[in-house]
Amino acid sequence: MGASNLLQKNDIKYLVVHCSDTDTTDTAIDIHKLHLEFGWEGIGYHKIIEKNGKIVNGRPEFWKGAHVYKFNDKSLGVCLIGKSNFTRKQYISLKQVLIDWKKKYPYAVILGHKDFSYTKKTCPNFDVKLWCEREGIL
Repeated sequence: MGASNLLQKNDIKYLVVHCSDTDTTDTAIDIHKLHLEFGWEGIGYHKIIEKNGKIVNGRPEFWKGAHVYKFNDKSLGVCLIGKSNFTRKQYISLKQVLIDWKKKYPYAVILGHKDFSYTKKTCPNFDVKLWCEREGIL
């Protein structure tokens, strides 16, 4: 890992919510293996939330992710396992991750991957801004 892959606290401008876009991927290890097959340095997300609500660490927060094209050097990514049928436990865990991150990175904006203008992706297949408003996450 070179110095260009390191993130500083003040670099973080976005907290990005993703989904795994597959119902057959069950764990963070599965995503890690898939991302290695892409030729990446392992899993591209910083946190993964499995179907049972378990929060699994991916890349450390100081290490640039591989999850949102052209914004990896200024963002952290959390991925919900699944396409769109997320469990209640996953949403509870997502809320906790985002609250924790907002405490560390208070000026960062929470977005869904689909909210970046360059992409046609629908990930994470729900309106993250609206969900955050309903959950009281600023």
